Amino acid sequence: MGRTPQDVTDTELAILQVLWDQGPCTRRQITDVLYPQGGPAQYATVQKLLERLEAKGFVNATNRGQPVLRFAVTVDRDELISRKLLDVAEKLCGGSVTPLLMNLVRAQSLTRHQLDELRSFLKDLRLQGKRKGERR
Repeated sequence: MGRTPQDVTDTELAILQVLWDQGPCTRRQITDVLYPQGGPAQYATVQKLLERLEAKGFVNATNRGQPVLRFAVTVDRDELISRKLLDVAEKLCGGSVTPLLMNLVRAQSLTRHQLDELRSFLKDLRLQGKRKGERR
């Protein structure tokens, strides 16, 4: 099964992580974070990855016309997480998120705080459903 044009590779994701963590950056700043001892080859790699991400609509240059471009992310981290998880659910679980969620929770022990957050989230969802007239 081939990638859709909107898929993000692991190397592209590394650039998005830098931009999410640090805000708009130049190519040089991104290269310095990803490849601290990097040279021209790594700079060229980052430049090519930024071009691909820009073509996919995940980043844009915030100051076109300036000598040094700064790049900013155009997709929210949570939006990308949701999109990728729904894609996994579709491919592995026939579109159902329940097996995906259950396996995520089983795969890694949750802290007491994480369990409390999960319970609170589920309680809020249940209340929202009741307000909409759903029966559970």
